[in-house]
Amino acid sequence: MVDAVDSLIRDLRAEADADRSPEATPDVGVVMGSDSDFDVMSGAFDALTELGFEEQTDPAEPPESQFSFETYVVSAHRTPDLMYAYAETAEARGLDVLIAGAGGKSADLPNMTASIAYPLPVIGVPVQEKSVDSVIGMPTGAPLVAVDAGKSFNAALSAVQILAREHDELAHRLREYHEQLQQSVGDVSRDLHESGHDLFGRRRE
Repeated sequence: MVDAVDSLIRDLRAEADADRSPEATPDVGVVMGSDSDFDVMSGAFDALTELGFEEQTDPAEPPESQFSFETYVVSAHRTPDLMYAYAETAEARGLDVLIAGAGGKSADLPNMTASIAYPLPVIGVPVQEKSVDSVIGMPTGAPLVAVDAGKSFNAALSAVQILAREHDELAHRLREYHEQLQQSVGDVSRDLHESGHDLFGRRRE
């Protein structure tokens, strides 16, 4: 096995075997099939950060935030052993929900991750429109929640909604976020109405 992949697998299994408190482990795991998926998947990072999550990059030095996430590139086709190790150890490493994004017509990472990590909930992100059928095509008894193509921001919001069932603080943050969206729409609506469509349109050019 390639040293870089083998090293990651050893780290994952060591974290699974470590006796870490739940407060020190990431709540959400974000994986993508390739670094070419990064731009699309960055929406998930934006949503999590906006809701007060911090990224955990070193298990020995967890972030101060109560809620955190981790990120990896895990290819279902090129590094199947790494994909298996990641999904198999996810629950033991303290993760509560996973977000998995992949592109192409054979976007198998979300599906395989959901199968291996079961019963951990997995939210699939089709990175491209042509990936949708592959991501949502799970058989009965093998659940995978999925968002529309490219909507990793929504995937992260869904992950936080899942966590919010057990964390009132996250439920509060989600309500505040939704109220901000409503306020923004209300402000724009009043501006359009009071300015008139011509002036409003010219200001947007």
